[in-house]
Amino acid sequence: MKIKILILTLAITSLSFSQENAFQEKAVTINEFIDGSLLLPETTKAIPLVIIIAGSGPTDRNGNQTFLKNNSLKFLSEALYKKGIATFRYDKRIFKLLKQGNLKEENIDFDDFITDAQSVVNFFKNDNRFSKLIIAGHSQGSLVGMIVSQNDVDAFISLAGAGQEIDDVIVDQLAKQAPALKDDARLAFDDLRVYGTVTNLKPELASILRPSVQPFINSWMQYNPQIEINKLTIPVLIINGDKDMQVQISEAENLKEALPTSKLVIIPNMNHILKEVKTDDLLENQQTYSNPDLPVVAQLITEISVFINNL
Repeated sequence: MKIKILILTLAITSLSFSQENAFQEKAVTINEFIDGSLLLPETTKAIPLVIIIAGSGPTDRNGNQTFLKNNSLKFLSEALYKKGIATFRYDKRIFKLLKQGNLKEENIDFDDFITDAQSVVNFFKNDNRFSKLIIAGHSQGSLVGMIVSQNDVDAFISLAGAGQEIDDVIVDQLAKQAPALKDDARLAFDDLRVYGTVTNLKPELASILRPSVQPFINSWMQYNPQIEINKLTIPVLIINGDKDMQVQISEAENLKEALPTSKLVIIPNMNHILKEVKTDDLLENQQTYSNPDLPVVAQLITEISVFINNL
């Protein structure tokens, strides 16, 4: 049986600028691991900057992977630009390593994603072009973002972020996709948490917990989103879509419960990659993952821009 766990797609300081398009997008190199794009609306006053952190897998600044081009984060950035809000989005380090042919699964550590996001914050935090720094973390990037937002950040936005530890999220996914493997997965994750490795693994679970990826999963499991979001004392916006087939609404509700002062918004007909899906058809939902021309949901932009303008 082939199991597809959607949330797990696995496979600093110089500055350079170049003019790229009508949005006045500029390429920025933060360090050897981080290359990104800054969209800065033309203005004479300081404006908010949103740092966008991508989700799981070798994902680039636009929200794309090798065989899945949807431009979700590119469209998010451009839509906020039109609202007078600056954005910086960047390639994940594993995307860059994969592109260079240097990616080794056994060397991936969740803390590296936190380090990279903190480097971006450090780079921009004293830039007088920006009145506020806001982090918007998508999917896996939500957890990364809420950890980094505990210092030097003015607000945090969770986009389709999990509200449980990653092992619990995967077990819940298995309960829906392959119920017969749920208990075996639970035991495997428990062994990984206690012993740091899993040796007696069912072949059907190899795609999720193969030896080379176990160190990364173990490092990810060390963080509980409910604990991390509860540490925030800044304004927080939690957004999920009711057509998200990867992260259920209950995950967003878990985050809201952990931080009652946060604002929770469930957007109708929005899926995991922030695109509109009008039916419950799984194929229609999946097809948006490889549609680079479909814009993000308009209500998403409204919710984010209103939240930022009210800071």
